[in-house]
Amino acid sequence: MADPRGFLKIKRAKPQERPAAERTRDWSEFVLEPPAADVQAQASRCMDCGIPFCHQGCPLGNVIPEFNDLVHRGRLDDAVRVLHATNNFPEITGRICPAPCEASCVLNLEDAPVTIKDVERTIARAALDGAGGGLEPVLAPARSGKKIDVVGSGPAGLACAQQLARAGHDVVVLERDDRIGGLLRYGIPDFKMEKRILDLRMTQMRAEGVTFETRADVGGKIAAADLLARFDAVVLCLGSRVPRDLQVPGRELEGVHFAMDFLVQQNARVAGDVMPEAGALLATGKHVVVIGGGDTGSDCVGTSNRHGAASVSQLELMPKSPLVRMPENPWPAWPLVLRTSSSQEEGCARDFSIMTKGFMADASGKRVAKLVVVQVDRAGGKLTEIAGTEREIPCDLALLAMGFTGPERVGIVEQLGLPLDAHGNVVTTATGATSIAKVFAAGDISRGQSLVVWALADGRRVAAGVDAQLRATAFRATG
Repeated sequence: MADPRGFLKIKRAKPQERPAAERTRDWSEFVLEPPAADVQAQASRCMDCGIPFCHQGCPLGNVIPEFNDLVHRGRLDDAVRVLHATNNFPEITGRICPAPCEASCVLNLEDAPVTIKDVERTIARAALDGAGGGLEPVLAPARSGKKIDVVGSGPAGLACAQQLARAGHDVVVLERDDRIGGLLRYGIPDFKMEKRILDLRMTQMRAEGVTFETRADVGGKIAAADLLARFDAVVLCLGSRVPRDLQVPGRELEGVHFAMDFLVQQNARVAGDVMPEAGALLATGKHVVVIGGGDTGSDCVGTSNRHGAASVSQLELMPKSPLVRMPENPWPAWPLVLRTSSSQEEGCARDFSIMTKGFMADASGKRVAKLVVVQVDRAGGKLTEIAGTEREIPCDLALLAMGFTGPERVGIVEQLGLPLDAHGNVVTTATGATSIAKVFAAGDISRGQSLVVWALADGRRVAAGVDAQLRATAFRATG
């Protein structure tokens, strides 16, 4: 426990951010690193609450009161070791996690939870600077001789691969993109997470024995049968990458794109790639409309602002959430309240309960020029258009950010004939095993579109299942 009266003496305070007018001119992270004394003071607010509900809120099971206490006492080396015991990449979650731990903090009963995410980010920064051996390779005391293939290098794949390598197995990560990281590399803008921290972790994982192969066409040039012949286990971490489409009139017009296509291009630019002018997706000087109100949509807003869009609007089908927690949504459940992201604060017109009915073309008949929308009512669980609310919105670039419908069916999933559940996700057991011997699945491919922190937790869980099965098999073979 930190200071037992800290929460009474010190108010919750978030780190400062660079002004919007400044940060929208570059792609660097916008959160300023707070002084050590400020973080220690915030960590001291963690009280002796008896039952730490923050453990329940955190999918990784981070032992939060313990590392808060260590930070409060200035013992960063020990805090690094405690945090890394449950979280492979706290420098990632400390930047992009929505902090369900804070939502379930006892102090959230007063709407003033401990700034757990900021404390975690500070610990992670200390680890990257060398404290507590945070980036030192963790080498297995003995090698198992087992070869494991992890398909996909997103958060689930990386966490799974690192855990398996540390257990003594030989791990090969196959990634179809040209760089390692999956969603972390190409889905999350650099203003939220600069990719240098990914590169640092790749160096650590290589030293631990993980081999990375990019441009690996698994399910194409690399057939499922080849993987099963070469490896003792295969873990599918393909993510949930099939975007939800909007089948309305005018969908085929130029200027209507999926959000991820837009974000991937920009992340590649920041990484140094040169995009051909033909096919380049840029918001510069355009009226941008983002359809969808989640994190992906918010990232499109921030990216459009940095491109210099003429205007940015964001439409949400769902009604506007309340400003405060409602009685039917009690603590410690996730609070269903209105949130405004940093990107939305930079400049964005938001509208709720809006359904897009179609896209209208410009004079050429080829490019989108307007959206036709209507306000809807959700009474009784049914969407009903409200008469007299149909209108047109200027739009030169429409970005569809309405979530994802599951993993890609064509490719290795189809080749293996893996059963899918009602939501289109691969069916697995509690250990991550699929219906095919030696094949496991972790992350969004089996649990559906979710948070990065859940993918990390799932990767760790399935790695434990793979390790247990391989060791049990080896024991039976030698017994």
